[in-house]
Amino acid sequence: MNQQSHSRIVVLDTETTGINMDAGPHYMGHKVIEIGAVEVVNRRLTGRHYHVYLKPNRKVDEEAIKVHGITDDYLADKPVFSSQVDEFLQFISGAELIAHNAPFDVGFLDYELTLIGRKERIASLCKVTDTLAMARKMYPGKRNNLDVLCTRYGIDNSHRSLHGALLDAEILADVYLLMTGGQTKLNLQSDGQQQGDGGAIHRLDSSRAPLKIIRADAQELQNHEARLDLVMEKGGSCLWRT
Repeated sequence: MNQQSHSRIVVLDTETTGINMDAGPHYMGHKVIEIGAVEVVNRRLTGRHYHVYLKPNRKVDEEAIKVHGITDDYLADKPVFSSQVDEFLQFISGAELIAHNAPFDVGFLDYELTLIGRKERIASLCKVTDTLAMARKMYPGKRNNLDVLCTRYGIDNSHRSLHGALLDAEILADVYLLMTGGQTKLNLQSDGQQQGDGGAIHRLDSSRAPLKIIRADAQELQNHEARLDLVMEKGGSCLWRT
């Protein structure tokens, strides 16, 4: 396995010829028809991405077309997986691979590799992280699909009328960064003091330039109040309004 640092992340999504996967990736021989992946380095999107539509050499289920809108006619002149596999594996190799319901995407990609006689497996090339499993631990008993997570984290996905691998990968990258980058500890010490890792309190260096205060503008305040209204409507409470 490539030992490249896991500061490089690839967020991935796939679309397939079918959506009824109760029997796993081999169910009725369904195939991958779209792969979308975006690169994140040091928690920043780099702009590099991998995206391809694939000819599956089988019909796309009508129910699947309703989800992603990718038709047989559209795929008729697209390349097959075997002609794209080297470029794809090079793009993901050595990265931490992030996917929502990763066993689904990884299972399909491994199945495609098997069909063309390749011995590589995704987990041997990447560290695989499943954001669905992460979300279920963070929000047990709640729905945790991508649309719900977008709402939960305030991500605008109004432009997502149909599923698409590249668009969903971009959205998932935002979701993952918010899931893993939120504030984890409250600093409750008194003004002029800072608490270190060991719990000791250290005074701030008085020679440092004072922090610049950026105050919210009228539109931001209005948006904030609207968010609080929504919280209250859903039965939540707000310290500022008690």
